[in-house]
Amino acid sequence: MRQRPAVLLALALTTGLAAGCGGVGSSSGGGGGQATAGSYAGTPTGDLNIMGFGGEDEVAQARIDTFQKSASGVKVTHNKGDFDAQQFLTALASGNPPDLVYMSRALIGTYAAQGAIQPLTDCVKDQQIDTSQYRPAAMTSVTLKNKVYGIPEFYTVTVNLIDTTSLKEAGLSSADIQTKDWDALQATATKLYKANGNQIQRVGYDTKIPDSFPLWALANGAQLVKDDGAPNLNDPKAVEALDFNLKMVQAQGGWTNFKSWRDSFDIFGDQNAITTHKVGGVPMESFYVNVLAGFINKGTTLDSTMVTDRQGQPVSTVGGQAWAIPKGAKNPVAACAWAKTMTQTDTWMAAAKARAATVEKKSSLFTGLYTANTKADAQIREMYVKPGKDPGFDKAIANVYAALDAGKALNPSAAGAEIDAAWKSAVSRALGGAQSPQAALDQAQQEAQAAFDKAPKNG
Repeated sequence: MRQRPAVLLALALTTGLAAGCGGVGSSSGGGGGQATAGSYAGTPTGDLNIMGFGGEDEVAQARIDTFQKSASGVKVTHNKGDFDAQQFLTALASGNPPDLVYMSRALIGTYAAQGAIQPLTDCVKDQQIDTSQYRPAAMTSVTLKNKVYGIPEFYTVTVNLIDTTSLKEAGLSSADIQTKDWDALQATATKLYKANGNQIQRVGYDTKIPDSFPLWALANGAQLVKDDGAPNLNDPKAVEALDFNLKMVQAQGGWTNFKSWRDSFDIFGDQNAITTHKVGGVPMESFYVNVLAGFINKGTTLDSTMVTDRQGQPVSTVGGQAWAIPKGAKNPVAACAWAKTMTQTDTWMAAAKARAATVEKKSSLFTGLYTANTKADAQIREMYVKPGKDPGFDKAIANVYAALDAGKALNPSAAGAEIDAAWKSAVSRALGGAQSPQAALDQAQQEAQAAFDKAPKNG
C-alpha cells in the first residue's frame, strides 16, 4: 500500500474500527478474559496478538516467561520484527488490529490524538499499575491531555563515549571531550581528525547528526516541541545548534566524505569506530555501552564524559518504547496484564538474572538494563553491576546512570510523527547543502505547524 500513513490512519478510523471494534472488554475473537465492557479487570485468558515486539534475546525471553507463569491461560503470538507503522495502520484499516503494540514513545501522542490507541486510565486502575515507579520523563512521553496512553518500558539516554587510544595519540585527555564550550570542542575535533586526501581515517568528534539534532538543540536551550505540543523547530537556539553541527561536519571532511566514513563501520561488530580507534568521541545511546562490552578483550579502550548543556549541567534526550492498546483490541484484559507484568520490578529482576548468566558465560561485563522503572534500575545496579573489571567501562556505566535522572523527553504532540519527519528532512537538506540551517528549519516549522493545525486533538 502506497498511501501516506496519515491518510491510511484516517481511513482506518472511519472504516475498519467502526466495523470491527468489539469494545474494551469484548470477548469476541481472541477472548477478553472475564472482564465486562469498559473494564480491564479479570483473569487474562485467550489469544494475545502483539505487534512490534521481537522478543528474541535473553532479556525479552525471561520477561515473556514471567508473564506466561502468571497468565498460563493466555496464548501469546508476536511477530519477530520491530514496529511497522504501515503494517499497524493496515491492520487498523482492515478492522483486525492487534491486541497490543510495542512502539517508540515518540509516536504515542500522534496515535492517541488520532484515536488509534486507547487511553489506559481503566487499565492502570483495574490492574493496579503503580505509575509512580516509572521515570517522570517516560510518563511525559505517554501522556496526552492528562491521559496515559502507554506503559513505558526501556529508557534510553546519551553520554559521550571516548576512545582513549585516539586521544593519547593526539596528546589529549577525556576532559577535552566536553559539550559546554562548542568552540573548544570543534578545536579538539580538528586536532584529532585524520585524513588521507578525501578518505577520512579518524573523526575527532562525531556529533551523530542528523539523529542527534534534538540533543544538540536541547543542550543549547531549545524546546523543539512546546508544552502544548506545537512545533518550535526554528527556535534561534535550534538554528544555532544545527549550524554548529554543520560546521563540525565541514571541518572534518564534509558531509559526503563524513557519511561514507560512518557507513563503513559495523556499529554492532568488532569493526565499530571506537574499537578500531577511528573516532575520538561520540554521543551514544546507553545501550551501546553493552554492545562495546562484547569487545572489551578486543582492543576497546573506553572512557566517557557526560553530555552537558552550555552551562555545564548534565543533559540528555530520552528515548524508549511503550506498550499501547489499539482501539478495537479484542483482548484488552490480557494486553493490560502483559504491559503491567513486562514493566514491573520483579520481571526486570528476572531479566537481569538472565543477562547476568549470559555475561558470565561470555566473560563479558554487566552494564545495566536501563529501564523506565526507577526501582528496578536501582535494584539491578546494586545486585548485578560490579565495578572493577575496566575503569573506562565503569565510568561510562556510572555516567549512564547519572544521565537517567538528567534526561528530558520531547513533549508529546498530536503531530509528533510529522514534527519528527520535518526536522529530519530539514537536517538532511542542510547537511547536503540544499539549504542553510535557518532556511531548512523555517521550512520544517511551516510543515510541522501545518500538520499540527490539522491534527485531531483527541485525548
